[in-house]
Amino acid sequence: MNLGQMLEETCHRDPDRLAISSEERRMTYADLNAAVNALGNALKNRGVGKNDKIAIVLHNCPEFVIVYFAAQKIGAVAVTINTASTVHEIQYLLSDSDATTLITTTSCAVRFEPILKNVPLCRHLIVTDKVEDAQLSAPAFVSFWALIENSSTTLEIPELADDDPAVMIYTSGLTGRPLGAMLTQRNLVSQSALLGNLCHVNHSDLGLSVIPLFHSFGAVANMLGAIRVGAGLVLIDHFNLDEIFSIICREKVSFIAAVPRVFLGMLLYDEADRYDIRSLKFCITGGASMPPQYIPEFNGKFHTTLVEGYGLTESSPVCTLCRPDGPQKPGSIGTAIPGVEIRIVNEQGEDCPPGEVGEMVLRGENLMKGYYKNEAETGSVIVNGWLFTGDLAYRDPDGFFFLTGRKKRMIITSGFNVYPREVEMVLENHPAVLAARVESKPNLLRGEIVKAFIVRDPAIQIDNKQILRHCRTYLSAYKVPREVEFVESLPEP
Repeated sequence: MNLGQMLEETCHRDPDRLAISSEERRMTYADLNAAVNALGNALKNRGVGKNDKIAIVLHNCPEFVIVYFAAQKIGAVAVTINTASTVHEIQYLLSDSDATTLITTTSCAVRFEPILKNVPLCRHLIVTDKVEDAQLSAPAFVSFWALIENSSTTLEIPELADDDPAVMIYTSGLTGRPLGAMLTQRNLVSQSALLGNLCHVNHSDLGLSVIPLFHSFGAVANMLGAIRVGAGLVLIDHFNLDEIFSIICREKVSFIAAVPRVFLGMLLYDEADRYDIRSLKFCITGGASMPPQYIPEFNGKFHTTLVEGYGLTESSPVCTLCRPDGPQKPGSIGTAIPGVEIRIVNEQGEDCPPGEVGEMVLRGENLMKGYYKNEAETGSVIVNGWLFTGDLAYRDPDGFFFLTGRKKRMIITSGFNVYPREVEMVLENHPAVLAARVESKPNLLRGEIVKAFIVRDPAIQIDNKQILRHCRTYLSAYKVPREVEFVESLPEP
């Protein structure tokens, strides 16, 4: 089975069930499948087909889901891009991915249009909302919903192999250069089964999607898993606690998969007692470490079960999970999911006994195909079929894993990975910066924040605001340092 067939099966089984609810529209599975097929036909008519790359720069909205599955149904590859990306980042990502099509909102299209001349392969610009023709001059510009309204809703899915690429998600490497992790049909179909098999979600459930679908965790836990079993999905495109509680109460949401910031925000929200959210059966936290002391408090306050999991983009992403109906060990990221083998190894590559800290390595049906057009970087993390995660952990005698730190330089802020070298390179491009070092700083709600230490040129006047303005030009907002400290010399690594 591939992802396109997965949607077909659910639509055939539950055509009239709610698939998507958002502020703009509600769609049944029949509605969703028809829109996916129509867009797929429209793309094929424009010459977009198997293995072509379709860049998606959209917040959580029905159009994201439609594009994602339209790409699968024509054998194309969905390149899901963070909506916080700057114009400079977008140009690199479109070029590196060889994207032929960009689908985004009007406001983003207006920002991105000037750089499209530098991306000759990207021939099609499609916008999802209403736009005045005068705003855009690109000859390939077309309206998303006009394409759907004027296309057939019958579509034949091409033959696809299990290892055909389905999705490409960019993650920054240790060198600061973003790398496109290629996730296959097998990877994502296997991940789509987790919500049903391990958490017992079925077509009567309704999930709340708070974290972005362009994030690998958001896509698997909140979209693919729900569609596999025919559950409904409520989409939110911004973080608002009052709205989160209101939707849970109004829609009778039964599960949420999100980053710790969401659950900590709910726990600390002064108005939480005003809402009846007893419909919430369980929650999954991932993307960053959840302070373990708050998990029992969350469960007690909201009469639900909050469990933790672990993953990374290169593993599609889920590797471990605490089962909602199984033993709970606060602080643990759970046990290995089916189809995945995990080892803890020392510097010599030998297996560590229970309780001893080493690097977590894994293999299984969730392991990415590789980094796009970069065999060297792929070979540096996948060795003899094992993915070296760069995360330090130990396994207890019951098979539960506990993270203890990182072997590689990386910051996780609100579930997003930030590689310090990327930020340092941007900082060092400023004429007033002689040297820079970026480190993490603990933060309750975000897990970690980015802090920069800077040695400045005494001949050039510069302050924090100017440094941050420079960073915002080249870096997504979550990568921009939250704190800047000017120093005489850089701290020791």
